[in-house]
Amino acid sequence: MAGSRFGSFKSEKGDPAATAAQRRDPYEVLGVGRNATDQEIKSAFRRMALKYHPDKNGDDPVASDMFQEVTFSYNILSDPDKRRQYDTSGFEAIEADSQELELDLSSLNTVNTVFAALFSKLGVPIKTTVSATVLEEALNGSVMVSQLQLGNSVHRKVEKQSAHFYSVDITEKEAKMGLVCRVKSTDRSKFKLLYFELEENGGLSLALQEDSVKTGKVTSAGMYFLGFPVYRFEQNNLAAAAKDPDSAFFKRLDSFQPCDINELKPGTHFFAVYGDNFFRSVNYTIEVVCGESFPAEKEKLQSVEAKILTKRAELSKFETEYREVLAKFTEMTSRYTQEMQAIDNLLKERNEIHASYTNNSPLKRSSSRSKAKSPSKFSKGEEDNNQRKEKKVKDQPTGGCRSADEDSNEKKTKERFPRKKWLNIPFKIDRRKPC
Repeated sequence: MAGSRFGSFKSEKGDPAATAAQRRDPYEVLGVGRNATDQEIKSAFRRMALKYHPDKNGDDPVASDMFQEVTFSYNILSDPDKRRQYDTSGFEAIEADSQELELDLSSLNTVNTVFAALFSKLGVPIKTTVSATVLEEALNGSVMVSQLQLGNSVHRKVEKQSAHFYSVDITEKEAKMGLVCRVKSTDRSKFKLLYFELEENGGLSLALQEDSVKTGKVTSAGMYFLGFPVYRFEQNNLAAAAKDPDSAFFKRLDSFQPCDINELKPGTHFFAVYGDNFFRSVNYTIEVVCGESFPAEKEKLQSVEAKILTKRAELSKFETEYREVLAKFTEMTSRYTQEMQAIDNLLKERNEIHASYTNNSPLKRSSSRSKAKSPSKFSKGEEDNNQRKEKKVKDQPTGGCRSADEDSNEKKTKERFPRKKWLNIPFKIDRRKPC
């Protein structure tokens, strides 16, 4: 069971150093010693969570603050890595904003429940916990318990934030061969599979909890008491994985941790199915089977989990090598870019040197181009007059520099076409001029 949070979604933020200085020792808050076992920490948390839960204390601010302190302390001590960090360096080694806390949906009003459902649909990981009312009723022994026969499956519907309790009797032989309890929901509802221990007063205290996960077209959860260490695994935060996929990959197996209970003793044992949907009830099927009928599966499970443990150790070593190679690759990529830029600059400089081999200076060439592109100083009328004059000059034959044949031809033309007089005024133009 991971950390728990009941009530508001908002987390306290501020100066981490000042906040850490105001917090009490988590061991002191839960009333356990530093060498306390996981089971002792869980029992202390359940007892204090029931005592200070908002459902029992209304709007009492003291109880509310105490409840938040209890859940925060349990969130640290229930996680092996965070507990080790706290034991080594105190609160400073723990990022308070990264604490994954849980919600008790039964304590939320309709508006907050709607927001929680929307966030969950958007992919925000929202952890939930069992209702304090359900835990209190179980602890007081006031819950209805149905008998469940070993090997038989039961199909039922449980309301949201409610639980169905079951008891199973096992013999010494069955306990030795191992026991497996599995629950599935074909409509892919969210639920929790719970295991309770019988207290001296006849009440039931929560000992184990497994959240349902999507497996194909169904959601399922299971508990395996097979006489050897079995492990539980929680999926990584998808948002964190998208933000830093490398770190998410190397930390993927960090949550592969051993279960607290690996075997059951002969006698009566209690399970429960808790509806964890936001608004609707949960259809489910529960079944408890003896491991005697599954000898091959027991060996395969033990073998594959051993391989996963080996792979987890290999990942730690591989991460170191990967980071070193990645740093070298980043360095080489940066150098590649720099070398490419340097080559481009040298080739550009070479081309400029080649272009400088010419008698025409860049300044003269620029001036000639400027003149060619400069507009004419003449007006449009003056330009037309100049064009007419040039045309007239071109049409006129060149005088003086003529051959004998040209003169003979001109004479014949004059004889054939005598020159006419204009207003009885002789009009004659001597076009022959000395060359």
